[in-house]
Amino acid sequence: MAESIREIREKLQAADHERLPDLFQLYGQDSRSSIRQEVEKAKKRLAAYEKELERIEELKRYEKEYAAYGSICGIDEAGRGPLAGPVVAGAVILPQNCDILYINDSKKLSEKKREELYDIIMEKAEAVGIGYSTPERIDEINILQATYEAMREAISKLSVSPDLLLNDAVTIPEVSIKQVPIIKGDAKSISIGAASIIAKVTRDRLMVQYDSVFPEYGFASNKGYGAQIHIEALKKYGPCPIHRKTFITHFVS
Repeated sequence: MAESIREIREKLQAADHERLPDLFQLYGQDSRSSIRQEVEKAKKRLAAYEKELERIEELKRYEKEYAAYGSICGIDEAGRGPLAGPVVAGAVILPQNCDILYINDSKKLSEKKREELYDIIMEKAEAVGIGYSTPERIDEINILQATYEAMREAISKLSVSPDLLLNDAVTIPEVSIKQVPIIKGDAKSISIGAASIIAKVTRDRLMVQYDSVFPEYGFASNKGYGAQIHIEALKKYGPCPIHRKTFITHFVS
């Protein structure tokens, strides 16, 4: 008895990428048009997967170039631009030949995908460090210096000492470890991309918690950035304790 369309569809959907070519051969010449359509869908899925494998391999080019250094740590931050909340830095040491797919600049990923990747990175990374700099500290020493402080803290919290730092664009002062600044590094290095995801998800979760304390500003949705609802609330209610005073002078006197 021939397999039903439903059975074949489920088999194609459930198959791993190594098994799919055998199924294409098995069902590709099926006379039923709906089966051929399912096969074509599966072929597109496999092609997208293979394209992602190629992209990830390209994303490892700096890690391969500096492989002789041993433990390579990616560094990135989240939250330099918002009007409220801390700046958060992430430091991530991935295993050599890391097999995590879909890592990218966190801004290019959906919130759902960032959350998924955060859990995978935390599970598979050799070490993860997270650093913070408060709104008060940002006002005191400026956002750039506060970002450097958060990055140094993130490095200090790593359980493995890195031999090399790959940084998103910056060179961090007062760090003795060799550094390689990479412009737009979160989209060019798998380690920096992983760090950007850790920093972004950590900060976003924190801003959601702040929303329950200061609900009028909409922090859960705008994460402290200058969205219209945030600016209107700032003008109406004035600043709250997590606002950066040096960032809001255009909106409050």
